[in-house]
Amino acid sequence: MHPPIYLDHHATTPVDPRVLEAMLPWLGPKFGNAASRSHRFGWEAEKAVELARRRVAALAGASAREIVFTSGATEANNLAIKGLGARHIVTMATEHKAVLDPVRRLGCAATILQPRPDGRIDLDALRAAIRPETDLVSVMAANNEIGTVQPVREIGAICGERGVVFHCDAAQAFGKIAIDVEADGIDLLSVSAHKMYGPKGVGALYVRRRRVRLEAQMDGGGHEFGMRSGTLNVPAIVGFGEACAIAAREMEAEEARLGGLRDRLLAALAARLEDIRVNGTMEHRLPGNLNICFEGVDAESLLMSLPEIALSTGSACSSAAVEPSHVLRAIGLSEEMARAAVRFGVGRLNTEEEIDYTAGRIAEAVRRLRALRPV
Repeated sequence: MHPPIYLDHHATTPVDPRVLEAMLPWLGPKFGNAASRSHRFGWEAEKAVELARRRVAALAGASAREIVFTSGATEANNLAIKGLGARHIVTMATEHKAVLDPVRRLGCAATILQPRPDGRIDLDALRAAIRPETDLVSVMAANNEIGTVQPVREIGAICGERGVVFHCDAAQAFGKIAIDVEADGIDLLSVSAHKMYGPKGVGALYVRRRRVRLEAQMDGGGHEFGMRSGTLNVPAIVGFGEACAIAAREMEAEEARLGGLRDRLLAALAARLEDIRVNGTMEHRLPGNLNICFEGVDAESLLMSLPEIALSTGSACSSAAVEPSHVLRAIGLSEEMARAAVRFGVGRLNTEEEIDYTAGRIAEAVRRLRALRPV
């Protein structure tokens, strides 16, 4: 059997060896608490945290004092949405559950916009949805399922004109495509390390301090400028900072390489198979993302027949059953087609050989499953 191939980089990414190397001292001899201000162990830890804070800020186009470390993008989204205490929120039906669920839990008035068929926001619909009492617009930078990149700068301009706070969940985009909170008009930005070759369990929220005031959701010591209490995870924060420094140096070249691998995969599949459909736009898309429906094939069955290849379906697991993806349903797919969708996430360590092997195995499995369908 072929060695395992990992093509699920939207779920998580492997820790870059350079990131791991930077973290290791902080898991051993450098064990100080960054909040300990009376000795060198604490001073060392605080210095390392502040370097990481500057690195995260630099990648976002922010200042270091605007970065609040969290346990990940889910916590950052919750802090942004609940901490603002909005009267009316505008968001999209294709947002991650880490945005949609807090909006529902908050209980305030909310307008959920439907996307265009390509997954992008209708800017005229956004303008029409903003009311005098609207406090927050929350639109992700790039979708975690179909890879659609939203017109963030245009959204930021609309929010700026209307005096509305703009929150952007950039968990999938940060470190993969350029984001500049100043140029893009973003007031709150949620990011996560494990989506960009850093460790799990750490993320950050950018907060535009001169415009946004948030109420802390966790009390107990006033850490992180009073917005997020709790002892900082120094090793993970150091790793996050290193991942951001690597992305700042290599993102442009990596974007081109991953886009090439993604296009190679699509061309190979299209040459071998009929009745496939790409979900989302190819023009405005994350470089490593491909989401494809294989008509007449149950995606779960397809993945089960490919044990050496790590992929994911377009489905989200609920406590009761596997339900069709809310993202795919929102862009107009039938339940049957949504269940036929496979998400490919190409990443830093993938090779052309792996892409070619995957295309061949997918085509072979799809043809076999289609042949088993009742006539």
